[in-house]
Amino acid sequence: MRTKKKLEMDKSVDNFEDNHVENQTELVAEVDTWMIRWSQYLVQQVTGTSNEAAAQRIQQLLLALERGESCIAIDPYDPEQLQGIAVESQQLSQAVAPLVYNAENLYLYRYWQLEQQVAQHILRLKRQQISAVDISAYDSLLVDPHQHAALKMVASQGLSLITGGPGTGKTYTLARIIAVLNHLQPGLRIAMAAPTGKAAQRMKQALGLAFTDPVLNDLGLVDDTLRELETFTLHRLLGLGFHRPARFNAEHPLPYDLIVIDEASMLDLQLASLLLSAIATPCRLILLGDANQLASVDVGAVLADLQQVDILQPNRVNLITSRRFKAGALIGQMANFIQAALTLNMSTAQLISHFEQEVVAAGSLQAIELVSDMSDQIQLEFLASPMNNSLLVDYYQRLAWGFEHYFAALHQVEQQYQQLGEISQEMLSHLVAVFDQYRILVAVRHGDLGLHRLNLEMEQSLLSTQAEWVKQGDWYLGRPVMLTQNDDQLGLANGEVGICLPHREKAEQFEVYFPNLELWVAATRLPKTIETAFAMTIHKSQGSEFKHVAVVFDQAAQRLLSQELLYTAITRARSVVSLLVDRDTFAQSLQLKTRRRSGLVEKMTNSI
Repeated sequence: MRTKKKLEMDKSVDNFEDNHVENQTELVAEVDTWMIRWSQYLVQQVTGTSNEAAAQRIQQLLLALERGESCIAIDPYDPEQLQGIAVESQQLSQAVAPLVYNAENLYLYRYWQLEQQVAQHILRLKRQQISAVDISAYDSLLVDPHQHAALKMVASQGLSLITGGPGTGKTYTLARIIAVLNHLQPGLRIAMAAPTGKAAQRMKQALGLAFTDPVLNDLGLVDDTLRELETFTLHRLLGLGFHRPARFNAEHPLPYDLIVIDEASMLDLQLASLLLSAIATPCRLILLGDANQLASVDVGAVLADLQQVDILQPNRVNLITSRRFKAGALIGQMANFIQAALTLNMSTAQLISHFEQEVVAAGSLQAIELVSDMSDQIQLEFLASPMNNSLLVDYYQRLAWGFEHYFAALHQVEQQYQQLGEISQEMLSHLVAVFDQYRILVAVRHGDLGLHRLNLEMEQSLLSTQAEWVKQGDWYLGRPVMLTQNDDQLGLANGEVGICLPHREKAEQFEVYFPNLELWVAATRLPKTIETAFAMTIHKSQGSEFKHVAVVFDQAAQRLLSQELLYTAITRARSVVSLLVDRDTFAQSLQLKTRRRSGLVEKMTNSI
């Protein structure tokens, strides 16, 4: 078991940008050594005794924090056991203690305070007096009733939550909302942001495409201001840096009239508190996201909690009509099955049987030819038990089928480069498009079907297709790589993916092309923390979209899997999902919904 040498309860928000959480299997399973030592130290320092019951209660709380929960349930008599370590929330003005409790929950003071701050700021933004905008001239701009309701909501109030699953038109709706408000309110100061660099880049690309819509342009709703609109990470928006407080806060608020936060399901308590405190009134705030996807990396599930607050129901519109998954489409059916599985009250065998009847029967993975206009396909194969090397080799080969067109395109790239000494833009665009058709998604990093092993096996499959291809260190033609942290000097964000290609000027060297930025970077300049990216974790895939995804996990993923993880994985696909999974672990993921204990809803309700 890994040991932590010190408590890091006050982590810098820089760590939020999903650098540290794809796997918390060891963190949430049992009490770690550092938890025991810290809890015993705290009890001894505060009380002068070694109360083991109090120490164990603190350890339970620390475990809950590692799972993303802000508090734990507490028996009404437990505070007496804590001997001055905890203070009742109503008594905070008269006493100070490391822990805070009320009738139901026990907190570290830090997270009780963060919830309190988020609740207060959300209510402040809801109650602010904001000028309504007359949008009657654009009533026909959004035909879908839910999308139209979202436009009316944003135009009439200061706080708006727009939620919806994949393909329900969140970005489409947002683009029209922004275009109308910007047109009707000249000089409107707009800020667009997302929790991670990759999400911010996707937001910019999606909005840029949406603003080219002829309908908006024919109505004169898109001007240079919108075309040049920048998107930021929340860290850059707030002026946060490593060990540096936010530049913008309650005393120095953000200078905007409209702030939009995409992928709001990724907001944790700390980041939400920093953001909300920095929003002046009056200012419109739009939180955009899908609460059925994975929750935040750190403590809290802010978007999911806000959806449960009764007083915020007039501030929320949920988009339900999916354009990506048409009526009867298999991926949409599976997404619905996942969300309904908890209500079925079935045994593992019954649930699997029901899934095979309602969605797809188990069989063997087959190669699937991707065409421009194809119906949804889902294929399911359960891993054999016990596993042996021969079976593993067969699994690796079949998972590599999805990259066959990419491998063929690389061969064309090499031929063109040898003949012309360069790669044409047309060839480059084709290569990128083919690579982005398929991705392998995993739940864990280690093991025979973990991230590292699958990337190694896909690499071997690529290199075996052309014996003359030379590998130089870690680099070779066609190696896809992903950044695992932001690199401000290179202008690259955590999660950005590039493809290794011959250097445009030095034939003996490699460059990496990052298509989202149209940026070339010498391979030797990239940080050593980059990862090969034939396969990626489901956490890293959040917000991405591929025509075909293969979702792979064995029993090693049991501690990590949930409905949210599986839902996020399969909804990354536009047309094809290939499931290569352990039978029991798959059934478990269908029945396990992440419920993060929180007092945020209660605090907002009690503050009304």
